[in-house]
Amino acid sequence: MIFVFYFFAAILIFLGYKSFRGGIEYLNYFKRELAKPKSSYKLFASIFVPCRGIDDDLEENLSAIFRQDYPNYEIIFAVDDKNDKAVSIIKNLIHNFENTISAKLIIAGKAENEGQKVHNLRKAVLEVSDKSEVFVFVDSDARPDKNWLANLVAPLADENIGCATGYRWFIAKNGGFASQLRSVWNASIASALGANRESNFCWGGSTAIRRETFENLEIRKIWKGTLSDDFALTNALKNASLPIHFVPECLTATVEDCTLRELFEFTTRQMKITRVYSPQLWKISFVGSFIFTAVFFVGIVLLFFVTGWHFWFIMAALVLIIAFGIGKAWIRLEAVKLVLENYESELKKSFWWHTTLWMITPAIYFYNNIRAWQSNEIVWRGIKYKLKSPNETHILRND
Repeated sequence: MIFVFYFFAAILIFLGYKSFRGGIEYLNYFKRELAKPKSSYKLFASIFVPCRGIDDDLEENLSAIFRQDYPNYEIIFAVDDKNDKAVSIIKNLIHNFENTISAKLIIAGKAENEGQKVHNLRKAVLEVSDKSEVFVFVDSDARPDKNWLANLVAPLADENIGCATGYRWFIAKNGGFASQLRSVWNASIASALGANRESNFCWGGSTAIRRETFENLEIRKIWKGTLSDDFALTNALKNASLPIHFVPECLTATVEDCTLRELFEFTTRQMKITRVYSPQLWKISFVGSFIFTAVFFVGIVLLFFVTGWHFWFIMAALVLIIAFGIGKAWIRLEAVKLVLENYESELKKSFWWHTTLWMITPAIYFYNNIRAWQSNEIVWRGIKYKLKSPNETHILRND
């Protein structure tokens, strides 16, 4: 049986090496993109901000959207209820910036058989200015820097590109094990984006698409009945053979803490959505997380029961796996530091977390994937959904 372990350990070492090389390419991609001259492509943009409830530091997050270094844009906020707690903050910001930025709030009403966020967006895109040429989507828990909009729109100067996207990077507000673990769990997804436009995906918290492309692909119609705006948009672009450009400068900070319960709720929800919208990706995650968890921890246990060359062979295998994992985590952090300069202190503090906790995140992924296999029900911002299919969503409860 120990030779079965050696077989899978060799696979894990090979995958670890590939991941490490991927980390180097990730860093190089950041450097290449940051070295490009700044673009003058700045068409009139409509920014859509779906909101529900109060995120940590919501006012600071939304204020950042008003402070973009960009000549022509509007902001459209969308909530489902006029009594939502976010409404007063949104109205105050609209009033405070009324002389500089055109912004408005729409009440989308309650969703029926689709995600509330998707419902809000489907209503909001009907309210754009006639001047609008670019649609931009951002989440209320993201905190973009002042150049975010310009950087996100710039790649669309190439008409062959379907959309441009960023991604989230969790910054722990006050530290803590659960918050740092969520950041490490999420980091592996963040580093899946890069130079390969064919394998990139849209993140609904930071995505720009030309209005013409959005309308030609009938995205509003495609969104009907869905829960995941970004998965549905990604699939539509891939079906149309339109590449997705990842913009490193639009890696966007999400500054908040979480409890262990919230960590598992978030991570499991992500994998349940993945299983419905990208079953092949879910299967890969399931198998990969199982292999790593089994081989790594079985290897540690075997060290207490074997002697001689078996001991040293297993030890060498584990050292290689750990070395590649630490190297990938370190290189990934170095890439992120290039763009999240305002959070340099927080990123430095997270170094030890990222170079150690990656060893247990595969076990969390495995747990998430099992839960996704067992159930297609999720709770998201107080609403309980049942994901029947990519185009069929049932609302079971709305709090």
